[in-house]
Amino acid sequence: MNTSPALPEHERTTGARPTGATDEATAAARVQQMFDTIAPTYDLSNHTLSAGIDRYWWSRAARSFRSTLARPEARVLDLCCGTGDMTLSLLKHRPRTPDAAPMLAVDFSHQMLARGAEKFRGLPVLPIEADALHLPIATASLDLVTAAFGFRNLANYEDGLAELFRVLRPGGQIGILECNQPEGLTGALYNLYFRQVLPRLGGLLSGQPAAYRYLPASVERFPRPPRMLQLIRNAGFQDATWTGYTFGTAGLYRATKP
Repeated sequence: MNTSPALPEHERTTGARPTGATDEATAAARVQQMFDTIAPTYDLSNHTLSAGIDRYWWSRAARSFRSTLARPEARVLDLCCGTGDMTLSLLKHRPRTPDAAPMLAVDFSHQMLARGAEKFRGLPVLPIEADALHLPIATASLDLVTAAFGFRNLANYEDGLAELFRVLRPGGQIGILECNQPEGLTGALYNLYFRQVLPRLGGLLSGQPAAYRYLPASVERFPRPPRMLQLIRNAGFQDATWTGYTFGTAGLYRATKP
């Protein structure tokens, strides 16, 4: 008889599971549909619900990769790019020279990517509609892959990390910026806002209350930093780190492909 205590959900979770999804295919389809639905109000809701702190998080994460971004030949992919705000933060550190490789921006929500493409108009960014678990990108072809607040929506985190490992060149880096559930008093205040205030306000702004009930649930399911770092190392990456932002309510995972 197994008497070991059951692991908390965020330690057992293999990927996102919106309400009603029982397998990876259904989970992916529901997430895709949800983001297509909220795309028209996504930027307004994000900036309002975070009190504008999301802009600081994108900027800080992008700055941490300046040395790679400054190389004209560097091949950079912003995964789960949504409406493109993280992509634009990265682009600020890219050289504007004819020999600079264009950035790639991938999302599987057509409506989100369409709004991002409008922001990319006239800029050296190539939007690509694709599934993060099956990227149409050659093996060992990229120098940097980032994902800002989208990785937790993947139907399988381990498969997602394996795909990032595949497309990176040796020495290439990942940067996963994600929400986190802090502990202690900060965690209690965070939970009060995230579980009670945010779903109601997000629902009012977007007209899609179910989507903003999913948001806190997806953060609660997502692995905490120690577990996520373990998954990153298990995928083959080295030098894995997590840097907390704003009292640990978000943070950046970094790692390198050997």
